[in-house]
Amino acid sequence: ANLNLVSMENQILQYINTQTLEDSRKFANEQNVKHIEVVGVLKSLESADIVKLTQKEEKGWVLTEEGHTFAQNGTPEALIFENIPVGDTGIHKDELIKKPGLNEDLYKIGLQNGMKKKWFTIKDNVLKRAVEKIEDEDKKHLNSVNSGATVSKDVVDGLKRRKLIEASTVKYYQVDKGTAFTLERKKKEADLTSDMILNGTWETIEFKKINVNAKGKETLTGDMHPLLKVKQQFQAVLLGMGFEEMPTNNYVESSFWNFDTLFVPQQHPARDVQDTFFLSDPASAEVKDQEYFEKVKETHQKGIEKSIGWRYPWSAEESKKNIFRTHTTAVTARILRTIALQKEFTAKKFFSIDRVFRNETLDATHLAEFHQIEGWVADKGLGLGHLKGIIAEFFHKIGMKDLKFKPAYNPYTEPSMEIFAFHPLLNRWVEIGNSGIFRPEMLIPMGIPADVNIIAWGLSLERPTMIQYGYSNIRDLFGHKVNLKSIRDNPICCLVDKNQKAITKLV
Repeated sequence: ANLNLVSMENQILQYINTQTLEDSRKFANEQNVKHIEVVGVLKSLESADIVKLTQKEEKGWVLTEEGHTFAQNGTPEALIFENIPVGDTGIHKDELIKKPGLNEDLYKIGLQNGMKKKWFTIKDNVLKRAVEKIEDEDKKHLNSVNSGATVSKDVVDGLKRRKLIEASTVKYYQVDKGTAFTLERKKKEADLTSDMILNGTWETIEFKKINVNAKGKETLTGDMHPLLKVKQQFQAVLLGMGFEEMPTNNYVESSFWNFDTLFVPQQHPARDVQDTFFLSDPASAEVKDQEYFEKVKETHQKGIEKSIGWRYPWSAEESKKNIFRTHTTAVTARILRTIALQKEFTAKKFFSIDRVFRNETLDATHLAEFHQIEGWVADKGLGLGHLKGIIAEFFHKIGMKDLKFKPAYNPYTEPSMEIFAFHPLLNRWVEIGNSGIFRPEMLIPMGIPADVNIIAWGLSLERPTMIQYGYSNIRDLFGHKVNLKSIRDNPICCLVDKNQKAITKLV
């Protein structure tokens, strides 16, 4: 019968009280228990210095999972034979596979091997005994291998063919008395209690040793996504540069705030259904700032000051259409209108990092939603040199010191520039963002003072994250195909310069 752990411990202590236990495998086989269970008890005794273990190893054979089953219950062919009744009646296959220890798969294995051994015959799915009795030699051989006994090459080859054993370096233990050997282990206390201190028993009680190097139990908790790690990194950089973060929790915007306030004409391709998601309910928004609404309309149709506008019949209905915002600059427009309504202008620096939506064709580098990083400064007398300087400072702090600028076109900035940087991890120049100075056609209708300029730049969050973490397909980073294990195992975000020196870390 199998021993419980306490009984097994007592048996081991009684054994080594008179002699050395040369091979722990032999003890496991004699007691009909798994060797790993014996090893567990021995390790526990060793931790209390009751026994001394000497690890030994030898190349040999171990049982596979199926081999362990057959060693304990018998081979399938032997089980089939034992369940065939004596005489000419036999038993039908369908009834046989319902017998204890058998199933469809084991029946197939046992039938093949039993027929080879000529133990039984089968006709019309009825099995009959072909011999009076059998000896389950393979079961004996399996138990011999399990105990470490030597078996012949023919036996090994046969068990290997059946995939019941596999080559392994077998580890076992020689067991001797330890420095604190005793036939009966006393229970050691794990905790020091207030009662022990008050009554003084703590002085004579033996306590368990505490392993201060043991690792605690790993707990499954929420893990930060790489995008959030890099987002926090950029937030720390921008806050450190004195920027305030804009409230960007408004995913739905009207076309007025998303396009018209930015002087984007209503015929612009970006406003087509091929590029923008329109809402069906509610389909349109209410106008709350009618004065500003009319000024934007006039600017589009007729222009303002030296501008001649776009000169087309501007549609209020088109402007009221609700959409998923295509950029966070819609939030910038709202903040600037609020600043313009203040009695006295004060310089401001704002940024945002949040989700935007575009009706893109999905591929390895494009999704229908992504995160935009945007920053802008409003002050008197700002120019292109200030814009290039603040962009250089920002990208320097995230590890990209070498920058280039290329003239570009944006409907709401003039001049406009594309930003290129030499990326230290890719070792090449890459396009990383866009920038410019907001046009008067955008600022004058808002009421921004004429001597105030606003410089702005933006980039995506996904691209630097993909570079930082080595993703080549954006769908492996964001969306339903993300491997959750990779989220749990990915490292902290640490931006480095081209000399691989850490600039900032997410702690």
